[in-house]
Amino acid sequence: MPFIPHTPADIRAMLAAIGASDLDALFDEIPPALRVGQLPALPEALNELQIGRLMEARAADWPRPACFLGAGAYEHHIPAAVWEIVGRGEFYSAYTPYQPEASQGTLQVLYEYQSMMAGLTGVAVSNASLYDGASALAEALLMAVRANRKSKSKRILVPRASHPLYRRTARAIVHNQGIELVEVPYDPAGGHTPVEALAPHAGQDFAALVIAQPNFFGVLEEVDALTDWTHRNGALAVAAVNPTALAILKPPGEWGETGADIVCGDGQPLGSPLASGGPYFGFLCCRQELVRQMPGRLVGRTVDLDGKPGFTLTLQAREQHIRRSKATSNICTNQGLMVTAATLYLSLLGPGGLEQVAATCHANTRALVDLLTRVPGVSRAFDRPVFHETVLKLPHPAGEVLDKLLARGVLGGLDLSAEYPELGDALLICATETKDEADLRRYAAALAEAV
Repeated sequence: MPFIPHTPADIRAMLAAIGASDLDALFDEIPPALRVGQLPALPEALNELQIGRLMEARAADWPRPACFLGAGAYEHHIPAAVWEIVGRGEFYSAYTPYQPEASQGTLQVLYEYQSMMAGLTGVAVSNASLYDGASALAEALLMAVRANRKSKSKRILVPRASHPLYRRTARAIVHNQGIELVEVPYDPAGGHTPVEALAPHAGQDFAALVIAQPNFFGVLEEVDALTDWTHRNGALAVAAVNPTALAILKPPGEWGETGADIVCGDGQPLGSPLASGGPYFGFLCCRQELVRQMPGRLVGRTVDLDGKPGFTLTLQAREQHIRRSKATSNICTNQGLMVTAATLYLSLLGPGGLEQVAATCHANTRALVDLLTRVPGVSRAFDRPVFHETVLKLPHPAGEVLDKLLARGVLGGLDLSAEYPELGDALLICATETKDEADLRRYAAALAEAV
């Protein structure tokens, strides 16, 4: 909201209507010991003009470095039409479409989104939507435990090469339900999860295996072999994927002999800008047989009494509608506005456009790696194929190199020393379609100076 519309008289009238003496009375349930009290360090209040000038000055002071940082949040070109349409009041201020007679536009957008995501992932059903990619993985794991009738286990295999923040979030959400996440090591040469790494678990009872494609290192996994191993061992295959990559990679619904069972991920690459960490949205898709275990909103297409087509929410097994203990999810937040942006983004690009974006990302990453590995002491950490991210080994600590790169106007990537200390001085880099040859050479020159 760009301004506060209530006058002092409005506020007094509202307080009188509810019997409150002043605004502080609205918060009297907070114990005095927990109240901050005065904030003497805060400056005097500014008016609208002064605030505008202050923020413009601060924005001018902040550099706009060339971004080669990925790790789950990616800089893509977003057509101007996407947020011009999303910002219209019909979408921007729309609430949950519980009343279909008043929400046909929103419901149709969500239905079209579901249809496109089902096509992109190669499975039958998509929801619309979840909070973010990390919580989507957690929901997928809870769903797998409920849905796998062959398993009596609450154990799930999670490769260490999958996103560390996703793993941490999933563990925080599922561990109080007695679900154990068992880590699977990655191959130190390839950066992938070979089937041989699963051998110690063969024949044991596991509810599911997580298969990231690409994985956190940007490496492409042997998804067919992993999916078939999962099904041979009576587990469900949970795919955690980058939606942009699916434009040029085999969809999870076609992995192995029978395909992945559940597909999840973050939809940020599909029209959501990099905005200080969000908001993003999580997507979740599955085979038709598992649809009643799927959390989140589902929009169905039907006909009314006059035979006219229409849309409505369906299979609403959420905690607003049933007992909390029976709900398929206890996280009710979704990201309908981001889903609307994704629907417009996918509609404007189409299959050919999305494929071109993905192919350009891949080509730029290959070109960038070729340039950077010419710098003395810089080499690839893994020898496997990648999509649009890869890990480089550096001759100096990655944190120091990144500081020097930033001073030269380049946001160089992610230091992996905290999450993967065994890799040594390692840097995860990413290049998307937003970069041209000059950007790549700028990075290479800055890295040569930095090391």
